[in-house]
Amino acid sequence: MENIDIGKKVEKYRKTKDLSIRELAKLAEITPSMLSQIERGLANPSIQTLKTLAKSLDVPTFSFFIEETNTMNLVVRSNSRKKMIIENLSYELVSPDFTGNLAAAIMNFPPNTASSEKLLGHKGEEVAYVLEGKIKVFLNDEEFILESGDSVKIPAHMKHKWENNFDKNAAILFSVTPPAF
Repeated sequence: MENIDIGKKVEKYRKTKDLSIRELAKLAEITPSMLSQIERGLANPSIQTLKTLAKSLDVPTFSFFIEETNTMNLVVRSNSRKKMIIENLSYELVSPDFTGNLAAAIMNFPPNTASSEKLLGHKGEEVAYVLEGKIKVFLNDEEFILESGDSVKIPAHMKHKWENNFDKNAAILFSVTPPAF
């Protein structure tokens, strides 16, 4: 936490709310001079002052202590996706990793392949979108043929599997929350 600049966060939230230093100082019942010193890192606010600033800015107090996300780690270039091959299926991770509450990947199905022998369920809710080709999806006791542009939502724990019984590759973009597959 030593790299967190609370003053910069106060300033960022203040500017987002389009408040001047004087306006926020008045709302937080501190002097404009004190607020200016906090924002410039020249004064350390007490917890009580942080609570008052947070209330005045309509943000949770803990938001001043959250480390900034390195935005470079959020971008995934198409030529540097993490790839995984399980039997004949390949997966390309579209999201940067499996941290957080959501992950997205592309499943590539060559002809005459299936995601599993039997229907399986998992705790994550899933939405899948067919990017190319045709694919058969089994949902509990029913089966559906999806074509490019079609999508399906698979509730958590629903037994399902994918089969490509067709003569062309199929690619499925899917998102799972929480990440599990």
